[in-house]
Amino acid sequence: MNALVEAITEMREDDAVRLAKEELQSGTPPVEILDHCREAMAIIGQRFEEGDCFVPELILAGEMLRQISDVVKPQLTQAADVKKIGKVVIGTVEGDIHDIGKDIVTFMLDVNGFEVKDLGVDVPAAKFVEAVKSFQPQVVGLSGFLTLAYDPIKNTVKALREAGFTGKIMIGGGQIDEQIRQYTGADAYGKDAMTAVALAKQWVK
Repeated sequence: MNALVEAITEMREDDAVRLAKEELQSGTPPVEILDHCREAMAIIGQRFEEGDCFVPELILAGEMLRQISDVVKPQLTQAADVKKIGKVVIGTVEGDIHDIGKDIVTFMLDVNGFEVKDLGVDVPAAKFVEAVKSFQPQVVGLSGFLTLAYDPIKNTVKALREAGFTGKIMIGGGQIDEQIRQYTGADAYGKDAMTAVALAKQWVK
């Protein structure tokens, strides 16, 4: 296992940030460092699903990811003036304040060439509608970690459609599955950040 992956999965925050900086200085391509982060987050996500780690660990992992991305991103924009392939509006729906999953998806979309407008957490449907009108995205991502997010997701999908949004809507978060997707009327659900990126790429072709 790569030392950076190991540091992140073992929750050694200082080591993880230091190793990312060292890798960058020794000439490791920024994208490769982000791949290590992705690999580590996949392991942590798996552990979380299996009940071997909990929300505090997820939050810490997200914080490490943020710090590493702050180190790597400036190099990334220099290395590849990534041509933006599409626009995505993303946010955690009203009544829910979980942002770790949303932040990872935002980060992954960003490094995969999307221009992302992140509305934050506890976002009312009207704010999504407003953002869609001004930002003109092809895709909207709605995040909800708790079961109480189902109805706000459904209401937001309805509000976006009523406002004339013809793009695609994807949903994701803790308890979201195909049944919830049908209930809310969204176009698809992403079980993880990589699925979200794959969906978005498919939709903006």
